[in-house]
Amino acid sequence: MKKYIVRNSKQLASFLMILSSLALLQSITNYANAKIISSVKPIGFITEAIASGVSDTDILLPDGASPHTYSLKPSDLAKLKSAELVVWVGEDMETFMPTILKSIDKQKQIELMAIPEINALLRTSHDDEDEDNHSHDESVQDHHQHGEYDEHIWLSPEIAKIVAQSIHDKLIKLYPNKSALIDENLNKFNIKLAETEQNIAKKLITVQNRGYFVFHDAYGYFEARFGLKKLGSFTINPAVQPGVQKVYSIQQKLKEHQAVCVFREPQFSPAVIEKLVDGTDVRIGELNPLGTGIALSKDAYSQFLLKLTQQLLDCLDKN
Repeated sequence: MKKYIVRNSKQLASFLMILSSLALLQSITNYANAKIISSVKPIGFITEAIASGVSDTDILLPDGASPHTYSLKPSDLAKLKSAELVVWVGEDMETFMPTILKSIDKQKQIELMAIPEINALLRTSHDDEDEDNHSHDESVQDHHQHGEYDEHIWLSPEIAKIVAQSIHDKLIKLYPNKSALIDENLNKFNIKLAETEQNIAKKLITVQNRGYFVFHDAYGYFEARFGLKKLGSFTINPAVQPGVQKVYSIQQKLKEHQAVCVFREPQFSPAVIEKLVDGTDVRIGELNPLGTGIALSKDAYSQFLLKLTQQLLDCLDKN
């Protein structure tokens, strides 16, 4: 590498300008390389599995950010506008997306909630047990603000297969000369996912009868698939704090020893949880529905599901 010797202030200013230009060029290059943008990390994991070796991928939301409360930055807008494909869930999940996506060609988007095969598998944004824990007004308010359906669709292995297929089909059109590799990536993803599902089912069978509460009603697809015993959630929409009646109802159930764990999330850790379990044998665990800390790779989606499984076991499986 050539060494630069700075002899005076003019040369220093010139040198700094060159460095600045190189940094800007690198930034532009990075945006250009990230041809496929996924809104949230777990969807990005699936995208990377299918696009690996075909195109560079990137994820819009950084670790620690919630799709419920995120605000787009100028750099995010640049990424979205330069992308060849944007994969996102839907307007009730990523409320920040529809406005900017109006200026982007529909052919360059995959809105997962609009896919009929996924739509047929959707669950409502709260289950029957949770309905019992809501006052009517609270339930209506949460529904209004968070949509009719549960859009945490990446927590369903069955829906994940449809997501992968949809990304595959779009990539075949974008990169027809790489169709063999795209086919191979999809096949490997489906095989790995089937193995992971079997592994998780075996791991969780021992805790299926152990009741728990979650802070945020985000895990319904996963719980239904693996037969878990969620007793309820503090809130449907994490932007809406749980009401007094909800907290009291959960407190009564904890006193009646119906639950062994209460799970919080790294994005939302309300103090009310610690107060509720105080004086009881109920443990506090942590669930991460967004894959925080998992690096983007071909196998990241399976790693994500397995990590969630381990987080459940760490709390539920203690004697």
